[in-house]
Amino acid sequence: MIISLNSTASSEERADVMAHLCRLTGNQKPVSTVQIDGQEVIAIDQQSIDEYNATLLKDHPAVATLTNVKTPYQLVSRVFKSTRSSIVVGEAHNCDPVVIGGEHAAPVIMAGPCAVESREQLLSTACAVKEAGAQILRGGAFKPRTSPYQFQGLGIEGLQLLAEARAATGLPIITEVMEPAMVDVVAQYADILQIGSRNMQNFPLLLAAGRHAQKRPVLLKRGFSSTIDEWLLAAEYIVAAGNPNVILCERGIRSYDPQTRNVFDLSCVPLLHELTHLPVIVDPSHATGRRELVPPMSRAGIAAGAEGLIIETHLDPNSALCDGRQSITPEQLQSIVRTTRQLARLLNEEMALTPVA
Repeated sequence: MIISLNSTASSEERADVMAHLCRLTGNQKPVSTVQIDGQEVIAIDQQSIDEYNATLLKDHPAVATLTNVKTPYQLVSRVFKSTRSSIVVGEAHNCDPVVIGGEHAAPVIMAGPCAVESREQLLSTACAVKEAGAQILRGGAFKPRTSPYQFQGLGIEGLQLLAEARAATGLPIITEVMEPAMVDVVAQYADILQIGSRNMQNFPLLLAAGRHAQKRPVLLKRGFSSTIDEWLLAAEYIVAAGNPNVILCERGIRSYDPQTRNVFDLSCVPLLHELTHLPVIVDPSHATGRRELVPPMSRAGIAAGAEGLIIETHLDPNSALCDGRQSITPEQLQSIVRTTRQLARLLNEEMALTPVA
C-alpha cells in the first residue's frame, strides 16, 4: 500500500500518521517517507493494514490518497505512477542536462571504455565518443572481474580522470560503484552511479545508493540470473530508501550457449514498460560479447522500446585491458548513433499516426 501525504498537513498530523503506521507494522521496519515527483509518499506492506485501519488512514487529515498495489514492488509500479518517469542527468556538475526516459523521448547514448586505463586513453576516447554523438561518457574506475588476476581499474585515480574528461567534453559521466562505503565518494565524481549485474542483489549497496545525500541517478543492471520481479524489487530497495532516480538496464542473462556472452532478453523491454514507470535502456556490448553484433542489437533494442543504449567504445579495441572483444570503435559508434536516432524518429512518427483503440 502507498500512502500519499497532504502537502498542507501539519507536523503534528504527519507525526500522528507515522506513529499509527509504526504501531500497525509492529515497529518491525522503520516507516519513512519518500519524495517522488514532489509528492511525499510512504510504502508499507499491505498485509499490515486491515480494512478498518485503511478507513481510518483514508479519513486522516494528513493523508491525500491510499493506493493498493498488488505487486511486491510498489513505488516503481505503473499502478502507482501511470506515466513514464524521466530523469535529468548532468546538472550537478554543470553539464548540459541530458533527459533519460519520459514519453516519446529520444534515445540517449552512453559510450566509452569498459575501464579507465590511462589519462591519454580516456581523454582521447571521451572526445571521440562526443564527436560520434554520444551524450554520456561511460568508464570503469573500479572493475569487478571474474579472475582476481585481471585488471581491476585505477580506483580513485580513475574517478579523477573521469572528472577531467567531463570538464574537457561537457559530457556527464557514469561509472560503477561496488561497495556501500564508496557510494558517497563515487557520487562526488559521477553523474550516474552504475550498479552492475553481480551486485544487483547486494542489498546494503542498494540501500546506500538510495540513502546517499546527493541522490545521484542509479543505473541498475539486471543480474545475469535474475527474474524481472527480482530486478524490480532491487530497484524498489533504492527508491524506498529515498532515491527515485533509477534507470533499468538489460544486459543479457546467462545461458548455456558459448557463441554469445549472454542471451539478450529484449522481450523484457516492452514488458517493463507495462510493469514500471522507470526508464529502460539496454547494453548490447555485455549482452552479446561480440562487437559485430553490437550494431544490429542496438537497433533491435531501440525498436523494442529502449530509451537508451550503453555501449563499450575503445580507440583500439584489440589492445583494451578489459572486454576488448565486445568494444567498438568511435567510427562504429557514430554509425550506431545515426541509425538508432533515425529508427527512433520513424517509430515515434508511426506511433503518432496509429489511432488509439
